[in-house]
Amino acid sequence: MMSNYKKISPDDAAFFKKLLGDIYVMTDDENIARCAHDETEDLRYPPEIVLQPATVEEVSKIMKYCYEQTIPVTPRGAGTGLSGGALPIFGGVALDMRRFNKILNVDKRNFQVTTEPSVITQVLQEHVKEHGLFYPPDPASRGSCFIGGNVSENSGGPKAVKYGVVKDYVLNVEIVLPNGDVIWTGANVLKNATGYNLTQLLVGSEGTLGVITKIVLRVIPAIKHDLLMLVPFRSGAEACAAVNEIFLAGYTPSALEFMERDALEWSMKYINTTGVNLPDDIKAHLLIEVDGNELEQLYKDMEAISQVVQRYDIGEALFAESHEQKQMLWALRRKVGEAVKSNSIYKEEDTVVPRAELPKVLEVVKKLGKEYGFHSVCYGHAGDGNLHINIVKGNMSDEDWKTKVPQGIRELFKAVVGMGGTLSGEHGIGLVQKEYMSIAFNKVQLQLMKEIKRVFDPKGILNPGKVLMDS
Repeated sequence: MMSNYKKISPDDAAFFKKLLGDIYVMTDDENIARCAHDETEDLRYPPEIVLQPATVEEVSKIMKYCYEQTIPVTPRGAGTGLSGGALPIFGGVALDMRRFNKILNVDKRNFQVTTEPSVITQVLQEHVKEHGLFYPPDPASRGSCFIGGNVSENSGGPKAVKYGVVKDYVLNVEIVLPNGDVIWTGANVLKNATGYNLTQLLVGSEGTLGVITKIVLRVIPAIKHDLLMLVPFRSGAEACAAVNEIFLAGYTPSALEFMERDALEWSMKYINTTGVNLPDDIKAHLLIEVDGNELEQLYKDMEAISQVVQRYDIGEALFAESHEQKQMLWALRRKVGEAVKSNSIYKEEDTVVPRAELPKVLEVVKKLGKEYGFHSVCYGHAGDGNLHINIVKGNMSDEDWKTKVPQGIRELFKAVVGMGGTLSGEHGIGLVQKEYMSIAFNKVQLQLMKEIKRVFDPKGILNPGKVLMDS
């Protein structure tokens, strides 16, 4: 497909400068390098030109022009993705959406917020909190990732176990189609049985079907209280097993996170804290949060959950007694990915299985590590069955890294699908996982997806080479 795309010419650059102004059309080394990568491994794919539109009309004209000229366009948000979804692998235009950074309206009466896509997720959460509202999805990178990227990847985060993922909050989306047409995908209502659900089709489509320019999100009343504890286990498998037992006992935490020993230890070094005691015999931890508006009930729930985990071989639990201690524990969990990356080149897999299968997944990961010679650091949203598996290069040879690790990943995905799970819970497929899609889907399913892409984007110019092979 690469040979079908037109290279950026001086005439193309002149058109973009006339539309946006010279300052928002960039070909300098710094901006090209910035848009050549995201947080996926050490991959680099430079665009030929970086464009920064600020209005839907400008995006529409850019897309119309690129569609007519068959120039590839890769939408870009904050660049925090972990599957290569924002990498312009065919060059062309990097459509940098950072100027779409306004919260347009908070409708407290209808519990809705309308936002542009490049608002930082945490900024959005804090803004609606000032209105007594709560937007729950909170990826680990919430302090830097954009809400548009969250919609594109159907992000989740720790709160998803109780409150759901991004798709559960998106009511309506304004998008620019690859040919420049502008549409809204749905309606600003809680129920909608009118035609095909284009809104949910766009959520999680990884920027391959349309460019998001506005989002209408559902929000809920703010929560008054939360309690947090860190429970150490002498067995990673037992920590995983305890997760489902908490739910079987009738409790739904607002967060239930798993961290292997290495994950917590590396994160403690990364943020330079000794706030958690880590005895030699401890192999894993569960970070458990409950929230609600009745503090007395929360204490009862946490005590009951404590009784459940005490059936297992655990150490002394740490109950966060202050806001600062809660922040420290959450910082440890949210910084694990960065801590692993600072230690070594790595590949991060994002498997998800039915919750009860978590112990089996952990067992498979460790078995494959021995078989293929890699070390893994596991953590993630245990309450959702979503395990982040960081495969660390360490001292592996370059040859083994290139050949053995992909074989191990393939075997892992086969095992996960065999348990009723799938390849990604929240990071998406993007570039790096697309070769494994045939493990999760048969030929008919994959063909349907290709046909959907073709309906939206007949020329294949929008974020090409992502999600599907030969797309």
